[in-house]
Amino acid sequence: MNQEIIAKAKEIISAKTGYIGGGMEGYAVLALIDENGYPTASTLTIAKADGIKWLTFNTSLGRDSVKRINKCNRAGVCINSSEYNITLVGTVEVLTDPDTKKDMWFPAMEGQWSGPDDPEYCVLRFTAERYSLFVGYEEAKGAL
Repeated sequence: MNQEIIAKAKEIISAKTGYIGGGMEGYAVLALIDENGYPTASTLTIAKADGIKWLTFNTSLGRDSVKRINKCNRAGVCINSSEYNITLVGTVEVLTDPDTKKDMWFPAMEGQWSGPDDPEYCVLRFTAERYSLFVGYEEAKGAL
C-alpha cells in the first residue's frame, strides 16, 4: 500500500518539477529554522527531483535561506493542493560545484542570474529521511 501511494506522490512531484513551459509552476514550501530557533517557510520552484527521495531548488547565496541552512540543515518540504499533501522531513545542503549548477540550470532563470557560472547562483538539495503522504484519500507514513 505505501509503495502505491509513494508512486502517486512521485508522479505529482514529477509533474511539478522544472521550469514548466519556461515558467515557474512547480512550487514547494521549504521550511527551515531561523537564527532565533523558530520555523520559517519559503515557497520555491522545484528544479529537479527523484520522487520523494530528494528535491533541488535554485537560489542565491545571499538569501536568508542559505544562511539558515549553514546554521541548521534540518528542513521540511510540503507540496500540496486540495487533492494531496506531500510532507517530507530531512536535511538540506547548499551546493556550489560547477557540475551541479550546470545540471540544475534552466534557460528561464536567465533574468535572475547570468548563467550557471554566476558566483551568486547556488542549488539547495533537500534529502528526505521520512515522509507523510495523503494522496487520493489514502495515507502513508514512513522512513526512507
